[in-house]
Amino acid sequence: MGHREDLLEGAKRCLLEKGYARTTARDIVAASGANLASIGYHYGSKDALMRQAVIASSEEWGAGFTEVPAADGAPAGEGEPLERFAAIWDTVVQRIATEREFIASQVEVLGLLPRDEALRTAIGEVLPEGGEGLVAVFEGVPDTEVDAETARVVGSFYQALLTGLMVQSLVRPDALPSGRDLAEALRRVTAGEVLGRDAGER
Repeated sequence: MGHREDLLEGAKRCLLEKGYARTTARDIVAASGANLASIGYHYGSKDALMRQAVIASSEEWGAGFTEVPAADGAPAGEGEPLERFAAIWDTVVQRIATEREFIASQVEVLGLLPRDEALRTAIGEVLPEGGEGLVAVFEGVPDTEVDAETARVVGSFYQALLTGLMVQSLVRPDALPSGRDLAEALRRVTAGEVLGRDAGER
């Protein structure tokens, strides 16, 4: 790898180990083996490099879900929709529960967005792609088969669930819902049975 790639890898390590706000340029240099001047040469600034590290880390984490099987072992695009939904979320929840450094770094970044316009803009630019990728995973299709409106509507729904689970995992790590819990919640809401089948008769 060249200095540019080394710096990005070093920044990603610092993101996990120290967090976004606490990472200094010298931390990145120490983690990457590059020199201080190369940060400005390749990325313009430490902050620009850290923004790229956030995006690259998220993309790599999401890529781990491209081959998620359904509950019966079938490809993600086959089987009953709620069973598939539950199986994939079980995988997501398991990774959230076990990859705590990554989750903590992502949640920290969320808290910085209101006061960091450049960071907000950088993440906002790739957010639609994230929604598209999630729809592709749950439907078992390539990203290119997901249209923009589906990515906007359904992808935003998946992103809301994912973000909420990440935050919840830091607050109450022992109370994360399972994929089956999420599927049951979705079934109840869409069936009008949130309070139980007999709720309307009370």
